[in-house]
Order: sequence, then C-alpha cells, then structure tokens
Amino acid sequence: MNEVLTLSGVKQAALIREGQVSPEELFEAHCAHIRKINPALNAVIELLPRGAPTRGPFEGVPCSVKDSIQIRGQPCTAGTWGYRNSPPAPKDAALVSRLRGAGAVPIARTNLPDLLFAFESDNLIFGRTNNPYDFSRTAGGSSGGEAALIAACGAPFGLGSDAAGSVRLPAHYSGIASIKPTSGRLDRTGHMPPPAGWIEMIWQIGPMSRNVEDLIELMPILAGVPIEGAPPKNIAFFTDNGILAADEDTRKTVCDAANALERAGYVVREARPACIDQSYELEMKIIGPDGGDGLRAFAGSIGSDRLHPLFEGWLAKLEPYRTDLAGFARYWAELDRFRAEMAAFMTDYDAILSPVAAFPAVPHGTSIDDTVFPGYSYTMTHNMTGWPAAVVRCGTSSAGLPIAVQVAAHPWREDVALRIARDLEEALGGWQMPPFLIEHS
Repeated sequence: MNEVLTLSGVKQAALIREGQVSPEELFEAHCAHIRKINPALNAVIELLPRGAPTRGPFEGVPCSVKDSIQIRGQPCTAGTWGYRNSPPAPKDAALVSRLRGAGAVPIARTNLPDLLFAFESDNLIFGRTNNPYDFSRTAGGSSGGEAALIAACGAPFGLGSDAAGSVRLPAHYSGIASIKPTSGRLDRTGHMPPPAGWIEMIWQIGPMSRNVEDLIELMPILAGVPIEGAPPKNIAFFTDNGILAADEDTRKTVCDAANALERAGYVVREARPACIDQSYELEMKIIGPDGGDGLRAFAGSIGSDRLHPLFEGWLAKLEPYRTDLAGFARYWAELDRFRAEMAAFMTDYDAILSPVAAFPAVPHGTSIDDTVFPGYSYTMTHNMTGWPAAVVRCGTSSAGLPIAVQVAAHPWREDVALRIARDLEEALGGWQMPPFLIEHS
C-alpha cells in the first residue's frame, strides 16, 4: 500500500504543498485503495467524483462524509428505507462547506445504521459494515462506515455525528481518534435527522481521523473560531461507572493511559462522579419520553415503512421510559441535577479519563443485547453533560482488537480534550494498521 495513504491529513497536505504529490494523484490513490478494501469492509456506499479543491490548509486532501450529512449533488439516505431513492442534495451541509473551504475534497459517502439508531452500522439499503480488525465484528455505530474507512486508510479524516456515542464508539471499535464537541459548538444544518426537538440538545457532528493532529487542525475550521485556552493539569480517571464495569483489557488500558499521563507531568487521581451511574437511565429518558413515538412518526412521514431490526430494538428499549408531561418535567429536573453534580465534581479537575465502552468491538447483531447495551453508557454520560469528549486508541485486547480511552473536558474546552488525547497518542501509539491491510499491501 502507498505509504502516503497512512499519513494524517496534515502531512498529506504538506506533501501537496511541497510538490511531492499532486491533488489528483492523491485522490486517485485513495479511490483505488477504497475499491480494493471496500468489498471486505462495506464502509463506503458511494465513491464521489473529484471536485476542484479551494485554497486552504487541507488543499487537495480527500475526506469522507457519513451518509446522514448532505453533500451537494449527492443523495443522503441516513440509512433508512424511505430515503433509498432520495434526490441529490441542493447544497452542502454547513460543515461539509467548511471542509471544502479549507481545501478538503469529499471522496466518499459512508455507511451507517437505519436513521442512525444503532451502535453498529447495518441497514436495509446497504447492509452491514465490518470491523477492519475482525470482519465478524461490528465497526460500531452510528458512524461505523466512517471509522472503518479511516482506520483502513481510505481517507485521512471525515465527519460523523453523535447523540449517544456515535463518533466515539466507532472510533474506539476501529482504533482511530475522534471528538464529540461541546453540544451546540458545531452547525448541524444539513444533517439528517434535521435539528429539531429536545434531542437536539444531545446531538452533535464531530470529526474523525486516524491521528489527533488532524482533529486539532479541524476543530477551529469546523467551529469557525480559534479553540484554545490554559493547558490542563488535573485529571480524574475511573474504569467502572456503576452501570457496567469495563472488562479486564479495557480496565488495564485506561489504567495504562492514566499512568502515561502521570509520567507526562499531569496530576492524576482515581475518582468518579457520584452521579455518573445515572447516565444510562437519563439518556434513555431524554431520547424516549414518548416511548419512541416521535421517531416512529418521523420514519413513517418519510416513507420508512420498513425498519431495521436494530432500530426496532432501540425503539423497544425506549418504551419503558414513556411518560406524561409531568413525568417529562421530572426527567428534565433529573438532568439538571445531574449536570450540576457533574459540574461540581469538575471544579477540581480539567478532564476525566474513562473507558469509551465496557468492551472492545462485539460480534455483529449483538449490540442491542441487554447484556451489551448498557456498556455504551460511558459515552452517553457526555451527551447528557454536553461536554466535549475525545477518544484515542491506547491499547489492544487479548483478541487483537483496538481499545481507546475517552477524555472529557469542561464545556468549550475541546482544546483540553485534544491536548490530552495527543499526549496519550504519543505515549501509547494511537492508530495501528489493521492486519488485513498488512497482509494485502
């Protein structure tokens, strides 16, 4: 495999500026590589024609886009049956436009679950995406196509979205880096489902990449403002959120990450917010106070009269949280208390280090199982707080699967989460080439 494809977007852009590779050559090399790997992964649902890059820091560098984010002139299915014949989008989503403005060139639309509601990427239109480290396992969801493609060097970076962990969990499962920014930080115009209702407070688009340096470069571009502040010092960490304890490989990886940060000069203490064991229940209450009726109605309104079993499983899990207006008010009061307690805990810390999930990538079809689903509560926590949370690979399971850690920081301090993630990447290695690429390179 061309070694240029393994580089970060920042380094690929530098090669273009130095004249070592042309934008056309780089784009075609990525296309050829995608054609080679995609039959095994099913990460890409469509390769895109090359557009002319504009001047900018990523001039000529390819990027991928989750198929819930509009690309001018392309359909946007959100993986749902009713949009299987969707017409071309009249314009780019706001963040795709910002990537183009920085010189990046969209190369592919990537796979996802039905209407984004699953922790693995499988739908009735395009089928399932395989994990690049073990094809029998999922690459996660809902941005699983993005994660698998980036991990397998089909693009250096791309865009996903996250309402319960959907950029962080796939990054963890596929061994790459990502960040869910502060709630409301980035423009969701052009995303499907569109901005609306109470779920809007927990849904955020976020960048995904193999290397943290790309995330650091991308965040100011996507936000449209500089993102920086005082350097972090004090870090709390934990390996058990009181909902589902991390397995031994994950626990060890988080502890190794905590030790690496301590060696790097941070003050690290094992500590857990007392209220964090409420994360799962709160996420389900905020998404499902109507028992999922709003999601069913939206799916019906767009013609999705067939739903994937994983989406049906999500809806079934929301039914116990159905309530009336008074109950919804109680849910909001619980959320307010949770946020206040989390904020109080953070008065002593700059960031919290934790698992991304209780385990590495699971076999296809099992993410909805009752013994598995609560393990995703580690990411749900920071949809509830609205805080920025980055993930970066820091270890490998006994089965050879990637294990990432999650770094959450105060609101609007994406720079803190990313600085710590970068230090962890430097100490513990970050992304590693999936074995199937080594075998076929």
